[in-house]
Amino acid sequence: VRSRTGLKDRSRFDTRYYISSADLSAERAAHAVRGHWLIENALHWTLDVVFKDDQSRLRKGHGANNMAIVRHFALNLVKAVNDKRPIKRRRKMAAWSTDYLASILGQLSR
Repeated sequence: VRSRTGLKDRSRFDTRYYISSADLSAERAAHAVRGHWLIENALHWTLDVVFKDDQSRLRKGHGANNMAIVRHFALNLVKAVNDKRPIKRRRKMAAWSTDYLASILGQLSR
């Protein structure tokens, strides 16, 4: 897949290679690649904005992997709440209010 990224003062061109056992047309392959990166970028952006994932300094042992699992678990819990508030505010409210946290954790029993 050849891609072009438009930057302020220039464009960057990249070539990525994918291997698949599926018999895909060029159009379906492009759709699959775009769908993968959409999900990947949305997840990483959310983890960085809500949990400041990029600022984590865990580098040794299993700490980084363990905290990634905890962050994904927490993000899924916060997203599951039927609430009009932004995800970042829900996370903060769960930290500030034990009642709100209990309501989020109560979702686990369902």
